[in-house]
Amino acid sequence: MIATMLILALLACAPSEDPFAYSEQREPCADFRPDRRALFGDFHVHTGFSFDARVYDNQMSPTDAHDFARGSAIELTGGRALQLTTPLDFVGITDHAEFLGEVARCTTPGADGYDSGVCVDYRGGDDGALDFGSMMANPDPTRWPEVCGDDDCRPEAGERWQAMAAAAEAAYDRTSACSFTAFASYEYTNTRGISNRHRNVVFRNADVPALPVTTFEAKTPVELWRQLDEQCNEADDSCDVIVIPHNSNLSNGWEFTLADQSFADLELRARMEPLVEVFQHKGDSECSGQHSNGAADPLCDFEKLRPPTDPLCLGDELGTGGMRLWGCSNRLDFVRNVLLEGLSEAAAGRPNPYRLGIMASTDTHNAAPGYTESEDFQGHVGTVDDTIDKRLGDGNITHDTIITNPGGLIAVWAEENSRDAIFRSLRRKETFATSGPRIIVRFFGGWNLPTDVCSSPDLALYDDAVTMGSELTRSRADAPSFAVRATRDRTLLERVQIVKGWVDADGTPHEQVTDVSGSAGGAGDDALCAVWTDPSFDADLHAFYYARAVEVPTQRWTARQCATFTDAERPPRCAEMPATVQQRAWSSPIWYAPPDP
Repeated sequence: MIATMLILALLACAPSEDPFAYSEQREPCADFRPDRRALFGDFHVHTGFSFDARVYDNQMSPTDAHDFARGSAIELTGGRALQLTTPLDFVGITDHAEFLGEVARCTTPGADGYDSGVCVDYRGGDDGALDFGSMMANPDPTRWPEVCGDDDCRPEAGERWQAMAAAAEAAYDRTSACSFTAFASYEYTNTRGISNRHRNVVFRNADVPALPVTTFEAKTPVELWRQLDEQCNEADDSCDVIVIPHNSNLSNGWEFTLADQSFADLELRARMEPLVEVFQHKGDSECSGQHSNGAADPLCDFEKLRPPTDPLCLGDELGTGGMRLWGCSNRLDFVRNVLLEGLSEAAAGRPNPYRLGIMASTDTHNAAPGYTESEDFQGHVGTVDDTIDKRLGDGNITHDTIITNPGGLIAVWAEENSRDAIFRSLRRKETFATSGPRIIVRFFGGWNLPTDVCSSPDLALYDDAVTMGSELTRSRADAPSFAVRATRDRTLLERVQIVKGWVDADGTPHEQVTDVSGSAGGAGDDALCAVWTDPSFDADLHAFYYARAVEVPTQRWTARQCATFTDAERPPRCAEMPATVQQRAWSSPIWYAPPDP
């Protein structure tokens, strides 16, 4: 590893001064805000370096993806031109680390293995992605000797990984303008049993290992955490890394199982995985009406890939086949239940591995980070959905089309647009997620919050309350209050809700959703704000609270595109899709823990 460290003194919070020590050499940002501002990004992006995206004719590079995130136009298969209306503030390009070397060899004429049967089949079409992806479903995946020989494709994998890191370096604005931040990152692609156990790995700075840790080296997420911790956190003072589990709605419970994890594993997990992806183009993972723990929440019926008729995993049962919508749906496929499971662990005196901040991203396979356009959605998976007929069809063996969506965004509250400021936000979980629009959500909790906080233009209560992602630790018997403000993007906001989860003394989990501003069916507002005090607070019970802001209904992307056909020509599946959708944003939770006895 090559590390540089610039230690700056803690200075007064003037706009041109740096308030903390950077982990790498750069100019302090001119636009520094002590009360922080919302920055939007995408941490789930694939280019032609990924084994599946390349098969679907994505020949874009990580550099192309960074350029797109900063506002440049790209042209996809079929001549589709894409460009962001508003560039992103930050991005992490997360190409699949598995098969980086194989893809390089199979697509480079004259390379070792190029003429092998494996590579010929890979270049032959969609089945190439299936063949490579199926390898990740094995309990003990191995590489193809006819492609990789004795070197396991390490030279080319290292070159590709270094190119990914170099592209992030080239895109990162180290000047005082701080216009754009890029992180070195990749996806760990464990699909054992065809159940999603994928993670995105994000490094704080340019100090990264020579090779990524993949499923070939770490056959379980526990091994991934251990190896990353050893190779990065424990190996060098300036290397820092987090892991983000994603897409748990297709995991059959495996993404968040605690099976075979020791006390030390729980502590490591809590440290390595501070965030969870709640939404992406493969659907919503917030909550499920099939797995509720209290009164029905109609808004859980949002962008679900699996129909409610699918079988349920019972008790601690774990399923298989979730990546293809097979097997049973597990309660731990949904983040709200995962948060409740964490409370149960804490109540039992064990480490809570599920104090998870909330984020979202696109999972684009078109090298198009931040492309969440609903009005004229052009797809996310290369040749799989490059025409309107394909987008409104059934998809292929690896990707669905009409039931997917344009994906979401992660937002952070940070003092400035730099790697260190954003990474600190990720670590402290002061993050929120949206299903695509740039809704802005702020959420604080505390005791005796001023009742007039909504008159403040920014709701920056850093001196009076804890932020989203934090824990209320003050020993008080009276109920805490929560202040939330949501500001619209292009569409009016219908309402803001606070979602509470708690576990009774007998271990029974509960959830409750309360409208705190606006109302169902309302005309909508530009901004909504409220201070809410929990009327059923019990100081002896563990609990969490998070905010959810919901837009007024708008046309789903499928309704717009289905309407372009005559009744006789309209694709049959158009009749299955909802006409409208309510886009939304979710804050990270605030936790309450009872005082020690």
